[in-house]
Amino acid sequence: MHLDLPNAHPGHSAHFTDYRAAEIGQVSLSPDGPVEAGSHASFTLVFTAGRFGMDDTGSLRICTRQVSDVGRPQFTDPKAANYVSAEASNGAKLTLEFNPKLAMRPWSRTLTVTVARGFLSPGDTITVRLGDQRGGSPGLRMQTYCEAKFHFLVLADVFATCNWALLPVQPGVPVIPGPAVRPLAILPTRRAPGEGFALLLRADDRWGNPAPLPAGRHVLRASAPIAGLPESFDWPAGARAHRIEGLSAEAAEALVIHWNGTPSNPLRIEAGPLTPYWADLHGQSGETVGTGTIDALATYSRDLAGVDAICHQGNDFQITPEGWADFDRAFAAFDKPGRFVFLPGYEWSGNTALGGDRNVIFPDGGRIIRRSCHALVEDLSDHATDALDARQLHAALRAEGRPVLCIPHVGGRYANLHFAHDRMLERAVEVHSDWGTFDWLLHDAFDVGARVGIVANSDGHKGRQGASHPGASQFGSYGGLTCLLAENLSRAGIFEALRRRHHYATTNAARVHADARVTLATQAALHIDDPSLAGAPDAQTAQAMMGDILAGVADDTALFAAELMAGSPIERIQLFNRTELLEVIRPAAPLGQRLRVVWEGSEYRGRGRETVWTGEISVSGTSWGAVRPINKFNLDHKFAADATTLRFQGVTTGGFQAMEAPLLGLDGTLHIRTNLVTAEVPLRQLLAGEAVWEAGGLGRRMRAFLLPDAAPSVLRFERRVPLRRDADNALYLRANFEDGSVLWTSPIYLLR
Repeated sequence: MHLDLPNAHPGHSAHFTDYRAAEIGQVSLSPDGPVEAGSHASFTLVFTAGRFGMDDTGSLRICTRQVSDVGRPQFTDPKAANYVSAEASNGAKLTLEFNPKLAMRPWSRTLTVTVARGFLSPGDTITVRLGDQRGGSPGLRMQTYCEAKFHFLVLADVFATCNWALLPVQPGVPVIPGPAVRPLAILPTRRAPGEGFALLLRADDRWGNPAPLPAGRHVLRASAPIAGLPESFDWPAGARAHRIEGLSAEAAEALVIHWNGTPSNPLRIEAGPLTPYWADLHGQSGETVGTGTIDALATYSRDLAGVDAICHQGNDFQITPEGWADFDRAFAAFDKPGRFVFLPGYEWSGNTALGGDRNVIFPDGGRIIRRSCHALVEDLSDHATDALDARQLHAALRAEGRPVLCIPHVGGRYANLHFAHDRMLERAVEVHSDWGTFDWLLHDAFDVGARVGIVANSDGHKGRQGASHPGASQFGSYGGLTCLLAENLSRAGIFEALRRRHHYATTNAARVHADARVTLATQAALHIDDPSLAGAPDAQTAQAMMGDILAGVADDTALFAAELMAGSPIERIQLFNRTELLEVIRPAAPLGQRLRVVWEGSEYRGRGRETVWTGEISVSGTSWGAVRPINKFNLDHKFAADATTLRFQGVTTGGFQAMEAPLLGLDGTLHIRTNLVTAEVPLRQLLAGEAVWEAGGLGRRMRAFLLPDAAPSVLRFERRVPLRRDADNALYLRANFEDGSVLWTSPIYLLR
């Protein structure tokens, strides 16, 4: 290839220059000891010019990772947080600027220090105070999640050519958890009588990082007899979690273990052909754009989050051939059937115009990575295996003739199902992750005739796959989980559950028992694959579980039956046929005086989807008790209430946030004054149903409603549902729980 440019050469470059990097200069950082996640700190970073000095208009770049939520540097208010200053030892004039997307991914958050007038000689220094506290600033707000070593990546352009050298020694500090504030006790969801299970205990700090507990005696109490459960135990020194194995029970509808008074999620003791296993099938480590090593990520998922299965989904355009081989090593090393499953995979990260993001998942190792491009991979030796759009990806994967699945999702790029959808490969869509909640992707799937299940994962970038707090940056939601109904805990078992769409999804890493089934009057053909692929049916049956496809349905109605059992009261259940809301089912309890006000939705589908909410919610003519936030994860946002007024800030990215308060009476008025909604409604009017105020965007609105004084956490129901003749029937439920979590069952497809 000939490039008609001066001094242009063929090839591909995706790295900072290493030209005489050892002679460019040196950098030091103090202090360099551990710092608490989310705390304020002050660092002094000193660059000492090497043999070339630094020319007039040369510069330093101090970069942090794209996903880091370390405070945004500011240069104008010495009393405010994140104040940064810089000075040159020889008096050269320096300027500072910050751009969150300047340097090469994943180090895109860039503080630039430019020699605006003058120059540096060899040995001269630039001193940058990150979180300069001399003028009263509390310091630089550190990132809210833990990292073995958080780096300030320093690049230097000493020749003023805009070609930055990566210095050979880079400064960094460990980021450690703060004090534990939120204990969690985690059990499986269902196990057979006498089958062994484990209890996982951990306590998170205020930013969702598992934290060590002080030495002391801990008490356990169970709601039903459990063999092997100690009455008390001593917390292991320095441990961030504790797992008690070898437990079993003979009978219990909703077994709960209390850890020092904190209840676990409920466990059903009941035999069944399939067992529920919890998975987070979407996250990535620091080898791509995430945090930490893949080994650290898998260890967190298994030992701290306590999930049964994961899949690593690194951006393909950042995975080198050597990196792919190392990932394959980690997939195999951590995969232990019966204990923890690590499915191989990667994220095909094509631009939305060419199909958008897909998770590619394999049941075995040693597979080919088919990248959407080599944008950040210099080695082009395997570029012939690239699939430059989603149609090429589907064709190449089919041509291999080996088992593989693709899951469209919404991340930085959203999946474009109208550009490409493959009925054989794509059997689920991801409706929730740290990025937000995306029911519209399921609706897109229905629009293109897809017959897919529903998954939720974290798409975690902060090293916390399986229990993924969003932190304080562009991520708006706590990560989700997928409950897979499988014959066993193995790669083959988990993959087959995905292939059959036998799964349901939750937000906020909620562990909920869910069951949804359909009964027909006459039998129909049960298909594992989409019937449009012309495969033979698997069986004839009049019953279907979530994810099943029945073809040749002659009935005009179907009996839909469901059960939910959660650790939180149920707020509402919505029963859908495709996008049609058939019914809203609420617990059979009279409305009380608990007020909930919700703000939800997003700007649009793409990267700028965050909707910022700010304003106040108040009542007149009455007052309320303690106001509690729902789904408020960013502690930087205001949430301040008195007896009648809440002043708040929030961000939603397709999901929702809310406030809840016990009213002292209903003879009053609710007032809403926010940047997007201004409204009022008599409180007694809410006894007739919720009030809704639309606010444009994508599902963006505010809602106000009353809750029962007490609601159940278990609900069973049956509904006779009319079946459509003009399109597929896709019956599923979407449930909201009072703690802010949401659940979807995979649709049951009934085809004529």
